[in-house]
Amino acid sequence: MSDHVNNPNRKAPLERYRNIGISAHIDAGKTTLSERILFYTGMIHKIGETHDGSTTTDWMEQERERGITITSAAVTTNWKQVKNEGISKVFEGENFQLNIIDTPGHVDFTAEVERSLRVLDGAIVVFCGVAGVQPQTETVWRQATKYSVPRMCFVNKMDRTGANFNNVLDDIHNKLGANAAAILIPIGAEDQLRGQIDVVNQKAVIYADNDRLGSTYTIEDIPAELKEEAELAYHELVSRVADVDDELAEKVLMEEPFTPKELKEAIRRATIANKFVPVAGGSAFKNKGVQFLLDAVVDYLPSPVETVPAHAESTLDPEKTFEITATDDAKPMVLAFKLWADKFVGKLVFIRVYSGVLKKGDTVYNPRTRKTERVGRIIQIQADQHTDIDAVYSGDIAAIVGLRNVTTGDTITSPDNDICLEPPTFPETVISMAVEPKTKADQEKMSNALGRLSEEDPTFRVKTDEETGQTLISGMGELHLEIIIDRLMREFKVEADIGKPQIAYRETITAPAHGDGKLVKQSGGRGQYGHVVIDVKPNERGKGLTIENKIVGGAIPKEYMNAVYAGLNEAMTTGVVAGYPVVDVHVEVVDGSYHEVDSNENAFKMAAIFAMKDAFKKAKPIMLEPIMSVEASTPTDYQGDIMGDLNRRRGQISNMENKANACILKAMVPLSEMFGYSTAIRTLSSGRASYSMEPSHFEQVPQNLVDQIVSEKAK
Repeated sequence: MSDHVNNPNRKAPLERYRNIGISAHIDAGKTTLSERILFYTGMIHKIGETHDGSTTTDWMEQERERGITITSAAVTTNWKQVKNEGISKVFEGENFQLNIIDTPGHVDFTAEVERSLRVLDGAIVVFCGVAGVQPQTETVWRQATKYSVPRMCFVNKMDRTGANFNNVLDDIHNKLGANAAAILIPIGAEDQLRGQIDVVNQKAVIYADNDRLGSTYTIEDIPAELKEEAELAYHELVSRVADVDDELAEKVLMEEPFTPKELKEAIRRATIANKFVPVAGGSAFKNKGVQFLLDAVVDYLPSPVETVPAHAESTLDPEKTFEITATDDAKPMVLAFKLWADKFVGKLVFIRVYSGVLKKGDTVYNPRTRKTERVGRIIQIQADQHTDIDAVYSGDIAAIVGLRNVTTGDTITSPDNDICLEPPTFPETVISMAVEPKTKADQEKMSNALGRLSEEDPTFRVKTDEETGQTLISGMGELHLEIIIDRLMREFKVEADIGKPQIAYRETITAPAHGDGKLVKQSGGRGQYGHVVIDVKPNERGKGLTIENKIVGGAIPKEYMNAVYAGLNEAMTTGVVAGYPVVDVHVEVVDGSYHEVDSNENAFKMAAIFAMKDAFKKAKPIMLEPIMSVEASTPTDYQGDIMGDLNRRRGQISNMENKANACILKAMVPLSEMFGYSTAIRTLSSGRASYSMEPSHFEQVPQNLVDQIVSEKAK
């Protein structure tokens, strides 16, 4: 554990903080679970439901209408552990501060999940007790692994027909490869769900039938018919934790006795080390099992003190790195992880404080822009309720009002502290469409609105097509852009015409080549002179543009190198095949020349662009298209038709499995072939099949299609 200092003005010490996210596949019940957590922690006094549009965390109109979560809602609440005899705890009866972020489950809003995981210390991954591990669950799981976020699982909807806790546990082992074991097993299923087995303490929690809100329950001995199941689960839990925790392993080997509290401490160590995943089952909708899940969050998920220190680097010297540990007596290091335009208070900047204290009225510094600003207000968010507070401390998640020049991923710190926290990374957009305002009056409103929306959402991009003058918006999928356009009309009152969706193709090179670029202009007075010589070669997939400076003997003076780099970067925005952005190129700047009088930064920037264009033409350029990972679930009767349809769409089927009279097909299909697929799959299966898709990678476009794309673009 790091040495940390708690400020005396804090409400709760750092050890009692839990920053957790709730994430899962669409419709697994994340928002319903968040709503129950708020109810049991006393934040709200009436439980809202997604199906009637009255939940607290889904507060956008579009979320309430569609019953899906689009933006991550950050909520701060407090939890006192369940007090009961016979139940041992890691922490006795303390008050804990929970910062909870309910993230979207739909792949189109993957940025929301990504940026939230970056600032969380732990996560609850929610599964549907009937469907088990679904495609988006795997994506969420991968994202949590990428950011080393310790997690626990909640198998929800155990009241639904067909719910099976053990099947979901097997799925977690087999599909996610997790070392997981049950800590709370549901007693009964479907309409017989009546409680949970507490595996660690070997007790039963039975909920009162007459209490619809699930607030009353009793702790009892395990009923005789469940004794064997409870003991088997206990041995499985102990053996899986002992496999990864030395202290417990030693006790098991030496056959020394250990208390439930010692077992809990071992589970805590293994979970925080990302070597073990505790699993609980229940039903958020039926209010069974949420309080004990909250106890498990406190018992097993880390406080900000127990997580890996945040990584930061100097903006003046990127080689210089720092580890930022949670403590109140350091300089403030704060990450802006989300921007939101609130209609009442204006621009909200959601922040996570990694170290130090930030007070209202402080002057803060942004190392990216090198500018200082004043903190106007600090707000603690309880979904759509805002509470003004005077200061935030390390470990806090809150929002600031009044900061202007901030974008997602910026660091906010004290003046002259040129250190940046590592920002979250976001995937490339895969689809774009043209938008045109209906009237002249809408023109300015639209550009302001699109600017605000792209500030809020890092996977939403806006650009103007230089050839046609059209405004193009790009995003992660059709639903993503649909929501953006819906918000344009409702929130910003902009009427616009929408073009048909276009694919975000890319270009790359497949062979090394040499490029020479020169700008020479003599037209009376000062001339322009810049000359750049480069070698290019294909880069690894996903590496983007990398540049190496191999200039010797000052062929290009140092002061012009930044202009050269800017030119190389700009040249990557339009390729030579069909004018799409270029990816994955390694450039070596090898030579050049300059003129004592006529050389300037602009001349070298233009020369670098010419050199890149020259090299691209010779480097066997190709076009790439986004390939989607598609999973279709269909009754076996329609399997042949759906496979045939995927093949016609240039799909490659990679896997097929049969699961309880349904066939699950996995395939890789080009995005350009997936437009209108939801209608097609419904028609082919009489409305009984469903599918989900997410961006996977880019692949070369077949030559016969390249010619078609180029000629269409030229029209």
